[in-house]
Amino acid sequence: MRRGEFPDGTRVLRAKIDMASGNMNMRDPVMYRILHEPPHHRTSDKWCIYPMYDFRHGQCDSIEGISHSLCSLEYEDHRPLYEWFLKALEIYEPRQIEFGKLLLNYTVLSKRKLIRLVREGVVSGWDDPRNALALRLARRAIHPLLSSIRRAQRYRKKDSVVDIALLEHCIREDLNKHALRKMAVQTR
Repeated sequence: MRRGEFPDGTRVLRAKIDMASGNMNMRDPVMYRILHEPPHHRTSDKWCIYPMYDFRHGQCDSIEGISHSLCSLEYEDHRPLYEWFLKALEIYEPRQIEFGKLLLNYTVLSKRKLIRLVREGVVSGWDDPRNALALRLARRAIHPLLSSIRRAQRYRKKDSVVDIALLEHCIREDLNKHALRKMAVQTR
């Protein structure tokens, strides 16, 4: 596989774990696949085998010293495999926790979807006004506000959609709080 003798999709490296498991992810998960294109941004075409996400996810978290790996709900069935690989490799075992996504009405927040919109020419680029909300949220460090909305809703095991008006309300409250603090400091 490593020498590139086989075409894409013809060979994989699997881990035979438990063929009787009720969780399909634990039966014989693919660890490595062959992929000749596109050339890797660092190694060019030196390598043509790449690890699958389920195999590398826990190792990356372990190497980076992550204490808690937060994942969306679609990875819940993958957690036993995440934990199995960490135990089998005898490396540090971060804890994986799954939660529902927090989505905003009428807003694309997914990086993958935003990239696709730009690449396919649906929007004129990253500075297109239709991308502005997501970019403004990131540039103005509104992430703490999104997390406060999530805390207000409690962590759910279900994806939830929040109306954009709630986000605007939280932003206004946050700005008012900071403005009042600033005024209090100036009047001292």
